[in-house]
Order: sequence, then structure tokens, then C-alpha cells
Amino acid sequence: MIRARTLHPGIASGEPITLTAPLSFWGGTDEQGRIVDAHHPQCGTILAGRVLVMESGRGSSSASSVLAEQIRAHTAPAAIILARPDAIIALGALVAHELYGLATPVVVVGRPAYDDLPTDHPLRVTAGPLDATITW
Repeated sequence: MIRARTLHPGIASGEPITLTAPLSFWGGTDEQGRIVDAHHPQCGTILAGRVLVMESGRGSSSASSVLAEQIRAHTAPAAIILARPDAIIALGALVAHELYGLATPVVVVGRPAYDDLPTDHPLRVTAGPLDATITW
């Protein structure tokens, strides 16, 4: 079990996908939840329903609206684990919760625990108002 800080509460589980570079949901993913940024090392990877593990997002305030729409359409990651806080990603989850009643957990795990997250087991993120746990 790894403890984390909650940016947006919720409970979700899924197969992890660890990105090797930051990603912007705006222009970086499509409506199916696939990475379409041709410059991203994991272009073509589907994020939908998986637990997304990445250092941080990569800008554009519009990314929050894209993430909110993917959450509504059930093509977003099931949960997002970050190494650094990202207000844009947290905002997307918050907007989706307020508009659509769908809770996608977004949490921050500091180092070295971030590097210890397994990549070969399903992860479960349980995020309360302040604190979260990640289990497998």
C-alpha cells in the first residue's frame, strides 16, 4: 500500500499505464481516450479505463475540459496518479464531478513511493477528501 494526497476524491481500479513523458489531454488524446500526440513516446496507447501514472500533465488550460468530457463519455482514465500536483487535471475531474456526478480520483504520490508503484498488477485508488491509498 502507498499513501497519497488527494487532488480529487473517488474510488477506482484498473490496469496501470505509466507514461514516460507528460501529456496534455487537449490535443494529446482523442475522444476514445487514445494518445494521439505524434511526439509522445506512447502515441497510440489507450488510457480509457486504466489507472494513468505520470509525472504531471503538460499544460493547456483547455485540457481540463477535454478530461471532463472524456470522463462523461467513459473514455477517460479510471484514476490518475501524479508525481507532482497538476491543477488543470484536478480541475477536469472536479468539473466532471460537478456536471455529471462522476468521480475520477486524482492523487499525488511523492518520491520515492511514485517510483515504487507496480506496473504489472491492477491498482486500486481510494481517495478521500484529503488522503488516499493505492493498493494492488
